[in-house]
Amino acid sequence: MTEDDEQPQAEAADETPGESLFEAPPMGEQERMVEAMLFAASEPVTSRELEARMPHGCDAAEALVHLRKRYEGRGVHLVRVGEAWAMRTAPDLGFLMTRETVETRKLSRAAIETLAIIAYHQPVTRAEIEEIRGVSVSRGTVDQLLEMEWVRFGRRRMTPGRPVTFVVTESFLDHFGLENARDLPGLAELRAAGLLESRPRPEGAPEASEDEDAEEAVQTGQSELFED
Repeated sequence: MTEDDEQPQAEAADETPGESLFEAPPMGEQERMVEAMLFAASEPVTSRELEARMPHGCDAAEALVHLRKRYEGRGVHLVRVGEAWAMRTAPDLGFLMTRETVETRKLSRAAIETLAIIAYHQPVTRAEIEEIRGVSVSRGTVDQLLEMEWVRFGRRRMTPGRPVTFVVTESFLDHFGLENARDLPGLAELRAAGLLESRPRPEGAPEASEDEDAEEAVQTGQSELFED
């Protein structure tokens, strides 16, 4: 073998192993690829993992450097998490991501009955509530309704002891879609909606007035109406 024959073989041996036959995409296109993968990722991704998904010859590490600079000062930042990378909301805008949730709580039967009595008989004192219910009203029951802002203190009665009264609030009306307390359903409406049992009146008994209907509705129990 001559010296000239050995030269091409030596040049071939100097070639970089794994060199791609295709030209890598422009760096701008590599940035777009990295950006797309990071936005779609549910968890931080390493540069090695990014590069493994990109065309041969791409440099994910360099694309990350350029992309990080591009996102400086924007609402979303490219941040390093250990050995991985991820898109994160700018720290000073974190307050925009705060979400308020409404906790649904079930009222006790005592609270439902107390609320119904206040709604239909307001302004009403604690003693009057107890007289209608036939049992004492615990402080916790009233406190729960006050905490929910469905009930508030009304004017004191001009009677011995000046007892405080209770009335329903605008929050209560808003929750049930009422313009005012006079829009509360009457006995006939509650029965039509299936919230009360239809019990026939004694033979010869006169028709009940609206006030009697309201009181009977409370005493009969319309807990489903006020269940949150």
